Amino acid sequence: MKFLSLSTAEQGCSLAIIENESVICEEYWTTKKTHSKRLLKMIEHMLEKRAGLALNDIEVFVAAKGPGSFTGLRIGISVIKGLAYAIEKPVMGVSSLDGIAFRFVHSAIPVCAMMDAKRDEVYCAIYLFEHGILISKTKEKVVSPQDAIEMTEGPTLFVGSGSKAYKKIFSKKQSIQSLVMNHLIL
Repeated sequence: MKFLSLSTAEQGCSLAIIENESVICEEYWTTKKTHSKRLLKMIEHMLEKRAGLALNDIEVFVAAKGPGSFTGLRIGISVIKGLAYAIEKPVMGVSSLDGIAFRFVHSAIPVCAMMDAKRDEVYCAIYLFEHGILISKTKEKVVSPQDAIEMTEGPTLFVGSGSKAYKKIFSKKQSIQSLVMNHLIL
């Protein structure tokens, strides 16, 4: 099956075409223009020039359903639903945080996927994978970066735009954990 997957949950936009479990092509861009200014051209270019496909070749359309920017999500979901409706194909919604976390499906430690929610908050959830399979996921929340740290136990991989926006806070947590782990190992 061929999937066209789109996320407009943040200022950046990501698009991927996937066949079965393999990525055919993917693209990420960020600009000050709204998603509506570039999105359809981006999809058309990726289908025709990069993947060598027509819109009718896509069997399932996937859109990030949040959390994230209300305007960005609204644009992305509308475009995906419109394209799918035009060629009578199914649509699926995927959590924006799941999209981030599943890039780290082979992590040996818990993954805290987070997005910058602005105003000193992050959207986050903690994922535990084992041999590439999701074992558990906490409820998605909007919390302060410090509260996100307090949700974790032991070494944790902090990923996503929230981890970048509040890098100093998460780096400090990881440095303390490393010192504790090194002390315990010695």
